[in-house]
Amino acid sequence: MPGSFRDSQISESQGIAPAIVRATQPFYWSVRRELWEYRSIYIAPLAVAAVTLFGYLIASMIRGVVLQPFSFAAGVILMAVFIVSIFYSLETLHGERRDRSILFWKSLPVSDLTTVLSKASIPLVVLPLLGFAIIVATELIMLLLGSLVLMGRGLNVATLWTPVFRMWLMLLYHLVTVHMLWYAPMYGWLLLVSAWARRAAFLWAALPWLAICAVEKIAFNTTRFAAMLGYRFAGGPEAIPGVDSFFGMTQLTPGRFLSSPGLWIGLAITAAFLAGALRLRRCQGPI
Repeated sequence: MPGSFRDSQISESQGIAPAIVRATQPFYWSVRRELWEYRSIYIAPLAVAAVTLFGYLIASMIRGVVLQPFSFAAGVILMAVFIVSIFYSLETLHGERRDRSILFWKSLPVSDLTTVLSKASIPLVVLPLLGFAIIVATELIMLLLGSLVLMGRGLNVATLWTPVFRMWLMLLYHLVTVHMLWYAPMYGWLLLVSAWARRAAFLWAALPWLAICAVEKIAFNTTRFAAMLGYRFAGGPEAIPGVDSFFGMTQLTPGRFLSSPGLWIGLAITAAFLAGALRLRRCQGPI
């Protein structure tokens, strides 16, 4: 009996594993499809990284600047990732309706839920992690070049590597807290507009918020709604640090961030936006 029970447990576990793989394969290939279709997801950050490396090479050879450009490089690559995330979120559901490719994608055995979640994962997960990987790879090359400059001056290479490792830890923390979690309602809203708008998706994404700010200012002479939007864009309780503070460790406050009501309210709003985008994709066809 014990042997037969153990064999049955093993057979059940062996049956569960392939089932999980089969369930996740549509999502995996949907994400791969987004990367194939929207090559700017990785080309734009890589192009910015290449320009940054070229500038660092010139700075280290001519001016001897070694440490300062690291925080600048991380900042410009993150800005490229942020811009790509905005334009991707506005384009992805709108574009497939505009070029009528939605008819082909709906003919495949992939649910609308899987499609919408795979598209949401690009700005929420894929692009931040991709940006971090590009920053680390770029700055590793910069570290090697900077080390050569320091060794040529007879200085300690550790003065360069240690602060950069701290910056990477700080950067990863802010990518998770700010870009993945705090900015989630913004990307959810853009995906909702992308699924609804027939044209001029960028205007439809921005005009309602500008109209609310204008009405509040005219009617009540207050700017609370604009301040709330500014607080959301600034990063909330985990505001993105300045260029130099990336080298510090004082901004790591996960307890304060996780206890912030704005985080959980924002995630609930994100879920509502994505549910709306899912419903729109199910009922709307080509433009």
